Amino acid sequence: MKNAVTEEALNTIPDSTFLLTISDTARDSLKVKLLQLQCHFTWDLRVENVEWDDLQERLNYTIESDLVKYKTMPYNALAFVNCVRGNYEEAFNNLWEAEEILRKNHESEIEKWSIVTYGNAAWVYYHVGELEEAQSYLDKLERNCQQFPDASRYTAMIPEVYGEKGWALLRFGWKYYKEASECTEKALAADPENIEWNTAHATAMFRIKETLGNPPVPKDCKVVKQLHRALALSPNDSLLKVMLALRLQELKQKYGAYRLVEEVLQNSPDDPYIIQYAARVLRKVGSVDYALQILKKALNIKPNSALLHHQIGLCYNNRLLALKRTPHSYYACEERQRLIEFCKYHFQTAFDQKPSLYFAILNLVEIYKECKEYSKVDEIYKNLFRNEDCNRLNRQLLHWDYGKYQLQVKNSPLNAIHHFKECLKLKVPSKVNEDCRAKLEQIAEERLDEYSIDSVAFGIKGLILQLDGRKSKAIEFYERALECDGHNEEFQSALRELQQAG
Repeated sequence: MKNAVTEEALNTIPDSTFLLTISDTARDSLKVKLLQLQCHFTWDLRVENVEWDDLQERLNYTIESDLVKYKTMPYNALAFVNCVRGNYEEAFNNLWEAEEILRKNHESEIEKWSIVTYGNAAWVYYHVGELEEAQSYLDKLERNCQQFPDASRYTAMIPEVYGEKGWALLRFGWKYYKEASECTEKALAADPENIEWNTAHATAMFRIKETLGNPPVPKDCKVVKQLHRALALSPNDSLLKVMLALRLQELKQKYGAYRLVEEVLQNSPDDPYIIQYAARVLRKVGSVDYALQILKKALNIKPNSALLHHQIGLCYNNRLLALKRTPHSYYACEERQRLIEFCKYHFQTAFDQKPSLYFAILNLVEIYKECKEYSKVDEIYKNLFRNEDCNRLNRQLLHWDYGKYQLQVKNSPLNAIHHFKECLKLKVPSKVNEDCRAKLEQIAEERLDEYSIDSVAFGIKGLILQLDGRKSKAIEFYERALECDGHNEEFQSALRELQQAG
């Protein structure tokens, strides 16, 4: 595969500007077949919000750290990422590595393990205009799929495919966690002792954030059960242990969480990625000094790690919060200033190293608020809103945070309402979205309690109903809003949009 693509083809832009010698009919006919495959190119991976450098770094870490048994999976994911980014030569190198692994490690089961790899290869060749090569991989898939009774012409939904799909979905963010859990569950139904699928299923469940009871009962927690199951099959997996430790900490099982972290630090003392998770557990169970100790040691190994800087900043912030509860003294004031400077440095460094880490910059904003340096707060928010590369999830978080700042610090409820509305309009399902909606509903009710005819409150209700798809009720509230404020362009525009949608 490595030498099969010409330099001219590698420089070709996907889809819209293929070489003129390629027939549109042949291309369209081939694409119909490609869309039947099961691989990264057909799994509806929404790439507009992906932090590509971060994703590539994590996939490379997965390969280098032996985090997975089936190394074809990260190489397949890298091939997809590189193809989407236009790095076709790298994509082919990734696929070549995946095929080498298939030949060396899965020769007796190559029909099962090749389905995703060959599918990705067909798509990458398609994107560079090498249609004959793409067809050759479809032919290989067709021959392999004849081995499976329930297979379609070019693909088979077998445990290996379900498992790799679930594993891949986990890499592409929170929107896919539920589907990832469903895929790995299907893989486990046919292969319940598989280490990889148990680990991926536990990871998906961990990230979904199962609602814990009140009071929480560890034995009823499904994710804890699955993490124990995965650890029984892979007892030295440090990442599983820190995930379990974090869940036990949430379940008020501090001793169990601490014991697991001690094991992790013995097994993976020099892995910065694992260390930042372990430090998070230690910080949450109150061992802030110990957390700082291991984080600083890890920072010597990886001084540019945004995650390590962020966790160090959070540790110093914990100390700052604890100091606020101590009796006021000159020493406390001096120590407070020292901790503030540490927080500022580490949060700013974390964001500089990884601009997608919005929690770090918002933590920094909180420090400036604490110091009442509001001009600096305004400057940071202004710069963040200017950033056109900000994905929808981070932009939602930004509008929510800035809205609270306008409401609580600036005493500007109308500005706050504007940003809360912008947050909702992004339509990103998340805890932030739920909190923002609840806050807007509260504001609307409070305004109507004070004055029964309020255009702002009616506008809020209209927007919420509009987003819920309740058009007729939304129209009713926008009309009521315009009765109070007939020249409001926002309400007029929303009403026109609803009426035209009819």
